[in-house]
Amino acid sequence: MPNLPARVAAGLLFAYAAGHAAAQTVPVYGDITDTATGKPVAARLYLRSDTDGKWHFPKSVPPFGVAVRYEKRSGFNTNATEYHTTLSAHQWVAELPPGRYTAVVERGKEYLPLTNQFTVAAKPVEVKLPLERWVNMAERGWFSGDAHNHRAPAELPSAMLAEDVNVALPMIDWTTVDAVPPALSDKNMKGDFGAQPVVVDPTHVWFPRNTEYEIFRSGGKAHTLGALLILGHKERFDVPVFPLRRVSERAHAEGGLIDLEKHNWPWSVAIVPVLKPDLFELANNHHWRVEFGVRNWAVPAPKWMNFAAKGRGNGSGTDTELAWTHYGFETYYALLNCGFRLKPTAGTANGVHPVPLGFSRVYVHCEGGFSYEKWMKGLGEGRSFVTTGPMLDAFGGIPLHILKPGVGTTGPSVTGRPGEVIKSTGKTALKFQGRASFGAPRQASARYLVQLVLNGEVVDSGDGSNLRAISLNEDSEHFNIAFTTREIEMTDSGWVAVRCLQIQPDGRLRFAHTAPWWVEIEGKPLRPRREQADWFVQRTEEEIARNTGVLPAEALAEFHEALAAWKQIQATAK
Repeated sequence: MPNLPARVAAGLLFAYAAGHAAAQTVPVYGDITDTATGKPVAARLYLRSDTDGKWHFPKSVPPFGVAVRYEKRSGFNTNATEYHTTLSAHQWVAELPPGRYTAVVERGKEYLPLTNQFTVAAKPVEVKLPLERWVNMAERGWFSGDAHNHRAPAELPSAMLAEDVNVALPMIDWTTVDAVPPALSDKNMKGDFGAQPVVVDPTHVWFPRNTEYEIFRSGGKAHTLGALLILGHKERFDVPVFPLRRVSERAHAEGGLIDLEKHNWPWSVAIVPVLKPDLFELANNHHWRVEFGVRNWAVPAPKWMNFAAKGRGNGSGTDTELAWTHYGFETYYALLNCGFRLKPTAGTANGVHPVPLGFSRVYVHCEGGFSYEKWMKGLGEGRSFVTTGPMLDAFGGIPLHILKPGVGTTGPSVTGRPGEVIKSTGKTALKFQGRASFGAPRQASARYLVQLVLNGEVVDSGDGSNLRAISLNEDSEHFNIAFTTREIEMTDSGWVAVRCLQIQPDGRLRFAHTAPWWVEIEGKPLRPRREQADWFVQRTEEEIARNTGVLPAEALAEFHEALAAWKQIQATAK
């Protein structure tokens, strides 16, 4: 191969051999800054030619800077691609052929996206990319995390800083075979990463002891069960997935949290009574920045969810993004109603799926400032909300008014964040005040809903047209909806949560959802709905039939144990 031509014009123009002809390129220099401080910030950059659609991946100008290339295309939907570069807070450079280009810069959820179009001709180009921060959740005590990712540890610091993800939990160990312990799987990340938090900087930490059992092979053949995650444990799991009770007891003994992962794996709802999970991945790795991709898979939604009649796809619960999200909501609510106090979490499977780290993220409140230990404790307690876009805040002062039984006047006020348990001896009334914030221009044809959910039912709802909307500044490209719910009376124990939905004209959905507040009224236990309990019994019976002849007797015994537990719950249903 002939030598490359020498640099010309003070090192600004290059020519590279390409096949039989040389193609001229021109350097494009870029600076990404925070508009408030003027300082460089780490960010995610999409750089594409308007002429031929080719993606380009810049490098850092200083040798100590970092630029990490990410290229993923969905195998389920080839239109779903995620091609970007995560850049450290330094100037970047890309060598580009002459033409027209579009640069899109994003930095997590708290900065407004920026699009810049520019032309490359004969001279070097300088591109200024100032990012506007529209909300600062850390100032309010909220810190974000991606609790389910597959990003290589060497690349995590770049992605975490570019996305401003405070805590990342990569699946260092990952098995897909029922008989293979995660610690012995060939899918594990190579290396010894220890069992201590890895500090990127004072507010960005990742932890290496996380494990995924995602079982696609059972009984020596292709036979899918599903997935569960163990987060923040101490020792590598050297045992196979069955018996589930052993996995569960060991995880909890080590201070780990068990995440049920997605809601519609074949085994998901059937194993809950035996597995005893702590978390439910409400914002999960099928929520993507790009086109919704994973459709019509695993167990379809039950008829009682009635999605087709509600305009949410064909009723399967997996054919549209809106249906998929509501399928998760309804399953989560049914489990809560059956007495399983699962806390919501979020994850992307970044490293596997075409989605940035932290696109689905969970915010946890850390009183008195951030630490990894406080963040994990808050995640397990449900001091949290999940989001794929909007923000829910002002929870530090939400009034929860308790009525004195038989009097009807407001009694002592209880304030607190999600996860709080409110104990009462009689009728209880709650009234919520807060704010939903949307980091995008308000569109007249979009819908913005803020909803109060009581025991799985929307009991108070409004949108931006009839709730007071406040713009933080007239020129801002984001807005807030200040909301006050009506007073909700509770005569039986239950739970309450707040969610907000941003439904775009094209049907794309972004949402935020708090963990529940729990109300315990003496002598008035929470009772599941009949259709929900019946469904859990039915699904467990179906799993027993499906797995008979495939799983060993010990594993099947746990499914029978779960069935007995579901039938006990079914007996209390209303």
